Amino acid sequence: MLAYVVRRLLYAIPILIGVNLITFALFFVVNSPDDMARMQLGVKRVTPEAIEKWKAERGYDRPLFWNDDAEGLGKATQTIFFGKSVRMFAFDFGRADDGRDIGREIATRMGPSLAVAVPVFVLGLFAAISFALLLVYFRASYLDTAGVVLCVAMMSISGLFYIIGGQWLVSKVWHLVPISGYAAGLASAKFLILPVIIGIVGGIGASTRWYRTIFLEEIGKDYVRTARAKGLAERLVLFRHVLRNALIPILTGVVVVIPTLFMGSLLIESFFGIPGLGSYTIDAINAQDFAVVRSMVFIGSLLYIVGLLLTDISYTLVDPRIRFQ
Repeated sequence: MLAYVVRRLLYAIPILIGVNLITFALFFVVNSPDDMARMQLGVKRVTPEAIEKWKAERGYDRPLFWNDDAEGLGKATQTIFFGKSVRMFAFDFGRADDGRDIGREIATRMGPSLAVAVPVFVLGLFAAISFALLLVYFRASYLDTAGVVLCVAMMSISGLFYIIGGQWLVSKVWHLVPISGYAAGLASAKFLILPVIIGIVGGIGASTRWYRTIFLEEIGKDYVRTARAKGLAERLVLFRHVLRNALIPILTGVVVVIPTLFMGSLLIESFFGIPGLGSYTIDAINAQDFAVVRSMVFIGSLLYIVGLLLTDISYTLVDPRIRFQ
């Protein structure tokens, strides 16, 4: 098992390096530091002196990959690539264009993001699996057909509809919870109830259909027929055998999502005024703050790779055959 995990970890390193290189190319080769300076300063009446000053203040006045004017290791370290890209591997994200420390902002905003993402993930997973098992239990019945139609309808509706409709109905018409905002501690509950419910409702349609497909595929296999032949009740067959053997495909979609919970939800946080990493990313895009956007892309890539690694490790816990490969 240890060798299996080490191999997967070694596979992840070149992937992260490749993602970092591609991200750097997109931000600094396609879009040069001069272009960034013009966008920040304004296209009109921008002098070359103002551009050079802006680049010098943010470390963009150095060569991209190799500095011939430096000596020794400075040829590689005194470059934009080392200062803006390589340092991210040490979680040194530098400062945003407004001067704030990006690492500190990420650490501060991670809590509100998790306060929304974790309940949506846990409760949504429980609701989707339970609903899918219910439909499978009553498969080929009117309840199953109605449930599938409902899931297709729910997954066909844009997430913006749930957000705007929920704010209008629950907050503006019924006045049950605030329409937006956030507070620290237990006072945040009244601000989180509606975003969490909308997050669950918005994703339950697609998740339920996927889990239902997995359970229906498992329920036709030989071990299920054997369990029924032994006289087990249908509900015991579903929960004791089908659910357990369906864990591998379920883990594929579940475990990989866990690290990305730290990134928050872009739409929900923006519309509900939650100061998490999702709204932080949207604000940085609107302000064209490339330092923040680049940092968030790197963190998202790292977390996704961690999710894939956790998925591989979870396979070894569910499927004993993998432990000996």
